[in-house]
Parts: sequence; structure tokens; C-alpha cells
Amino acid sequence: MSGPKSERRANRELREVLDELVEHVRYVARNVGGLSRQDLEYAEERLEWLADEVWRAATGGKERGA
Repeated sequence: MSGPKSERRANRELREVLDELVEHVRYVARNVGGLSRQDLEYAEERLEWLADEVWRAATGGKERGA
């Protein structure tokens, strides 16, 4: 197998963290009007953490900018 479809199957960790990222973004988008400032700050921190996890999973642990 080759191409994007096989990449999804070959890198299960990446698929899982991407799914979590998408779920989080959808939750925030649906609830942004009702979230407190503290909740929004937490949501932003979690988004940044998830983005770092996606990067790590996609690059095999290489740091950004390295």
C-alpha cells in the first residue's frame, strides 16, 4: 500500500492525536461564546499542546525548527 491512506494506517499515533485535535477544535468552536476566560485560556494551551503532539508524531520526535 502507498499514499495517504496507508500513512493513516502506518502511523496510528498520528491518526489518534489528529482525531483528538479535531475533536477539541470542534468543541471550542461550538462553545466559544459560553466559555469563561479561564476556560478559553486552557483551551488555547491544550490546542498548543495537541499541535506539538501532532508535530512529534508526524516527524518521529524531531523538534520544530531543528
